[in-house]
Order: sequence, then structure tokens, then C-alpha cells
Amino acid sequence: MEEIPDPVPPILAVEGELPSGPWAYEFKWDGYRCCLRAARGGATRLTSRNGIDITATYPELGDAARATLGGRSAVLDGEIVALDERGRPDFGLLQRRHQRHSPGARLLAAQPVVFFAFDLLLLDGETLIAEPYERRRAALSGLVATDAAEQEGLAVPRYYAADEGLGPGALLDVAERNGLEGLMAKRLDSPYQPGRRSRMWLKKPLVRTQEAIVGGWQPGDGRRSGTVGSLLLGAHDDEGRLHYIGHVGSGFTEAALAGLLDALTPLARRGSPFDDPVPREHARTARWAEPRLVGEVAYRAWTRDRRLRQPSWRGLRPDKDPADVLLPAWP
Repeated sequence: MEEIPDPVPPILAVEGELPSGPWAYEFKWDGYRCCLRAARGGATRLTSRNGIDITATYPELGDAARATLGGRSAVLDGEIVALDERGRPDFGLLQRRHQRHSPGARLLAAQPVVFFAFDLLLLDGETLIAEPYERRRAALSGLVATDAAEQEGLAVPRYYAADEGLGPGALLDVAERNGLEGLMAKRLDSPYQPGRRSRMWLKKPLVRTQEAIVGGWQPGDGRRSGTVGSLLLGAHDDEGRLHYIGHVGSGFTEAALAGLLDALTPLARRGSPFDDPVPREHARTARWAEPRLVGEVAYRAWTRDRRLRQPSWRGLRPDKDPADVLLPAWP
């Protein structure tokens, strides 16, 4: 059997205003970025954004790729999503699903996932990375019929070109009405740029989210006695220093709290991992942790001293590397 192709580091988008002109627009899906690789003959591998093999966590996606690709070799860039009863991506459902490394038949049936493919990087041994976005998408649509395979676990959501009469503002309104995460804009003539954060891809989120490194936690009290009360969060600046960006104490489920305590206990350390001071009221009772866990929070805004305002925990991001968690660009 042919060897499985190597993974391709994902291109990363830059947050910004949506442009008009020679751009394609796609809805932004609330899930885990994934590189799906298939060998000629049917063997598959799934790799997260930070290079972790997650094939065993989502076995139905390997089955979907074998059924859909017809034995052809390919490398697809896309997003793993869990859909709610209305067919909308639900990050909370995906979090619960990701907690099981090798899910059983009951969990697979109760909470399936779908791979939304939005780029084709290799086909039958031929690399497409240098080809323009428009040509790669045409090849992808020829390989997997748009939306036709969704019930089998693999789908290609369509994109919208500016000349179709539906501009980015109208599409963003559609995303908001349907509870989607936002909108992506990708230049029609852009090559794929592996591992780079590129202005060829722009994102406009409707929900403000921030990846954050967990550098410590505070014990809970009351009904949270014996578990986590809040998490102390950080992000890196351009020089690699880990800055404290605030604490989060809301948005946790009971299962999430138990999982966090299990994950944080072996990471205990003596002192703060942050390169700047943590406010005394939080540092006084803090249990410090090696800065290895990455999570995601939703938030209202940034304060002037670069702290998150009203953050709410969304979940751990095992697909993200702590080194890639950065502070946003400041004006």
C-alpha cells in the first residue's frame, strides 16, 4: 500500500476587515483545524494544527475519507466540527467528544463529527500548494461534491466570490443570523503558505475569542470546593515573554472542572511562570502550573492594561501549541 503523505502545516489567517474585489468568502466554522491525509488504497491519518495524531479520536472521519475519495491519495486542510440538532457547529459538543481518545460505538453514534474540507494541497502525488486558491478549490469540488458527503462525515462547504452579488457584509449578516463564528476572506490568486500567518487569508469573527496559556489556578470554594475556582491566563508577546492577561472563573461544566484538575495537578510548580506580576489578590492563593495547557476564552474586550474583560471559558485546545499563543497586535 502506498505511504500516507506527510502533513502540511496550516496557513493561518490574520484578523481584519473584510475586503472587496478578487476575494473568496467562506463561513468560519467553530471547530478544530485538521490536516486529513489519505494514501492511495485508503489508509488515512488526521493531524491537528500542532502536529498531534488524532486519527484514533475521530475514526469515522477515516471511514468517510475512504468512502469519499475512492482510493485516491490526497491531503486536505479543513475543520473538524460537531453539529447540533439544527445542523450548526457547536464547540461545546466537540469539546465533550474530544475528551475520549478512543471513542466507543455509543459515543460515535450519539455525537458524530464532520470534516469540513476547505482546501486541497496534494492529489495523487501532485502538490497543489503553489496553485492559486481558485484552482485548488475547483480541484477540491471535483474530488468531493459540495455538501454531498456530509452525511458520511466529509463535506466541502461552498465559497462565495465577489461577482456573485453577495458581498462580505451580507454574508456576515447570514453568519450572525445562523449562529456561525464569522467569515473568512481568501484571495482568489493566493498560493497556500504552509505554517505562515498570511494576509492572503483574513478572518472576521463574530464572537471574540482568545487562545490563552494556563499558568496557574485558584482553588474553588462553596460548590466548587476541592476543584478549580478560576484559571490564571497568559499569552506571549513578540519576544516570547509570557504576559498575564487575566483570570477566568465562568463557563465551566462539572466535567471540564474535573478534567482541568486532572490535567493541572502534574504540572504543579513553585513559582509563577509569567514574566510580569500577577495581581496580589490572585497570586496570593494561586497554585502555579507549567505553561503547557492551551485553552480558549470568549471575551467582551481588552482593557487598557491588556487584560481580558469578562472572559468565559470555552475549553482546552489540545490542537494548539503554547508557543503559538500570542497577544493581539495593539494599535
